[in-house]
Amino acid sequence: MNRLNSRSLRLAVLVIFIVGLLLLALGGYLTPLFRLTLNPIITVEAWLSSRYLAIHDMITVPKDVARLQQRNAELESQVTQLQAQVIELQQRISEAQVLYALLDFARSRPDNQYVAASVIGRDTNPFISYILIDQGSDAGLRHGMPVVTNQGLVGRIDAVTAGGARVQLVTDSASVVNVRLQSTQVEASMTASVTGELALQMVPTSASLSVGDVILTSGLGGSYPANIFIGQISSVRKRESDLSQTAIVQSVVDFVGLKAVLVITNFKPVDLNPLIPTPAK
Repeated sequence: MNRLNSRSLRLAVLVIFIVGLLLLALGGYLTPLFRLTLNPIITVEAWLSSRYLAIHDMITVPKDVARLQQRNAELESQVTQLQAQVIELQQRISEAQVLYALLDFARSRPDNQYVAASVIGRDTNPFISYILIDQGSDAGLRHGMPVVTNQGLVGRIDAVTAGGARVQLVTDSASVVNVRLQSTQVEASMTASVTGELALQMVPTSASLSVGDVILTSGLGGSYPANIFIGQISSVRKRESDLSQTAIVQSVVDFVGLKAVLVITNFKPVDLNPLIPTPAK
């Protein structure tokens, strides 16, 4: 009986002690004690964890770095390939746009027959203006045939081989094109300087010339068919003392960026030289 009472007493004391501790803990009275007791343990655990991570990194990082470097090299190679593909696609799109524009131009003028050609070379001489194209006599090209783009007049065939041809541009200093103004039907000759500047020469002072006037081929002289667009007047030079006036023509053709052209194959130029009288000696 005494033993039972003693055990009950100890149990009661233990319960009271535990309840007291819980109440003290809930009340926050034991927090400093917990901190004092746990901080050393937490510090030791943090130190052990940092040493473990350091050792783990020392073992695994070299492998990861090598793997990342290899992956980075692979990605850089893929980026280079994609950039090359993008450039190639952009070039193809640009070429397709040029071809579509030439096709639309040819469809809008069904009276003419055309041979399309790519520009494969340019004359490096600064005093002459020629381009080389990849179509020749095998494709039906002949000397003197007019060359155009969807923008306007380019020039005419100057020399031909079986697989290629040389085109004299209208900006060449030896080029002469008979033209007319669309608005007033005034006719004139267009020549080029060594710098490639196009000008209307020997226009009567009575003729009305204005900036913005559209210039077309006149068809006179037998070198070009009529009504091919050339450009517009950008400035007029006229003095009261002069017997004629001149005008500067701005061509609509981008001669520097030419990539493809059309050759009008059903136009036969006329050689008028034998019909021009020679001065008497």
